[in-house]
Amino acid sequence: MQDSKVRNEEKVPSSISRMSQMKEDRRRVMTSGKWHEYVSGWTACVVNIFATFPINKTIFRQVLYGISMKEAFQQLRGEGVSTLYRGVGPPLIQKSAGGSIMFGSYFQIREYLKQRSYPIASPTAALCAGCIEAVLTPLERVQVLLQNSKYNAHFKHTPDALVTLGREFGLKEYYRGLTDLTCFKCDSPSSIAKFVSDFVSGAFLGGIISTIFYPVNVTKTHMQSKIGGTFLSFSTVFRQLLKERGFVGMFKGVHLNYTRSFISWGIINVSFEFVQSKLLILFPIQKILK
Repeated sequence: MQDSKVRNEEKVPSSISRMSQMKEDRRRVMTSGKWHEYVSGWTACVVNIFATFPINKTIFRQVLYGISMKEAFQQLRGEGVSTLYRGVGPPLIQKSAGGSIMFGSYFQIREYLKQRSYPIASPTAALCAGCIEAVLTPLERVQVLLQNSKYNAHFKHTPDALVTLGREFGLKEYYRGLTDLTCFKCDSPSSIAKFVSDFVSGAFLGGIISTIFYPVNVTKTHMQSKIGGTFLSFSTVFRQLLKERGFVGMFKGVHLNYTRSFISWGIINVSFEFVQSKLLILFPIQKILK
């Protein structure tokens, strides 16, 4: 009887130890591979920015001035090839950092919520990732100013624009348009299209969503293209633009935008999957567990 009691007492700590070890292994598997998504997201966004920036700049001119694609193209051609990539610095920093944060935080938050049996883990993780990405607003703000030909002589480059904006107009000027930008981030392809990994579905979904929210993007661009003066609300600027351009005018450039989104999210999804697969081969999680 005593021997049996001793054996039972030995089994209990042994079982607890095994369970603790299993939990520790699962935790290490989750945390050891988390950096793969951050690196993959960063790389995918860098590739995409250089590939699609000229298209993005053309769309920007259409959005800002309400002109046709031909007129926007003629503007850029008149400014010369040397200025074609003017303003690429902010999106290169913002989008690559944002992409890294977006993909990495999305997967981490989703795993955290799934562990706790949260019913809508994926949408909630996407919403949180979009909000986190919105903290990079100052870089997007500067990007808008650098792409605006009106400020070609006012700002030399990204650091100059950042310093000048803060020195002359204060910290709040960096965050003009933050409210609608946050909403746009949470509902944009940045938060949703990553649910799918193949080129066609990701690109198609990104194009559809960017088209639906195109008027939001138009309003955001107009809010961020101004320096100084009164901070107008999103609804005020939206109504002004709607009155000036009409409903159809709010979608000026949407065709090129859809094409850009299709190409962009195709590139991002394929690049992300490719880089992640290579990283997992070079740095498999199993090696870290040993």
